[in-house]
Amino acid sequence: MGHARDGPPPASSAPSLACQNSRHGRYRALAWLGAAALALGLAGCASGPTARMPQPADLAPMPLSSRLSDEQAQQVTLAALGLVGTPYRYGGNTPEGGFDCSGLIGYVFRTQTGLVPPRTVAALDGWGQPVDLAQLRTGDLVLFGNGGPPSHAGIYVGEGRFVHAPSSGGQVRLERLDARHWARQRISGRRP
Repeated sequence: MGHARDGPPPASSAPSLACQNSRHGRYRALAWLGAAALALGLAGCASGPTARMPQPADLAPMPLSSRLSDEQAQQVTLAALGLVGTPYRYGGNTPEGGFDCSGLIGYVFRTQTGLVPPRTVAALDGWGQPVDLAQLRTGDLVLFGNGGPPSHAGIYVGEGRFVHAPSSGGQVRLERLDARHWARQRISGRRP
């Protein structure tokens, strides 16, 4: 009868020496690959062109694209100005029947460009692209609110002015963005 050391180790004992050598070889290979990758990465950092810090000219805002040509934006502006004096009517969307603010926008864009904007001010807030107020161009939309979603909108016609159909006052009119009532509101711009 042999000693306990003479046969294969019991199933519950430590892994065999061959298994330990195999595992050690894998660790050694992974360590070598990691060191090689690190060396290549450092070599790449040490050579080639040096990075430069972005300059203010590099950070200038990109021009916004628009579905409107410059000519169409001018047509929108002239059409909006031509509707000044048209009566206000809640839900109105024609010169004969009167306009509310989104009805005015819808009529002008539909007749001058073929675009059909959303019918509500809340939906107009997602139409087109946001535009900084300092970069408004004629034909852009201006939206007004008091902290929540916008509740009123108009068409920007240049020089800090916009055309809109306010419920108070009874007719489509031309006003300035910096007028006391509008300047107190949160104003945002949208470019169709």
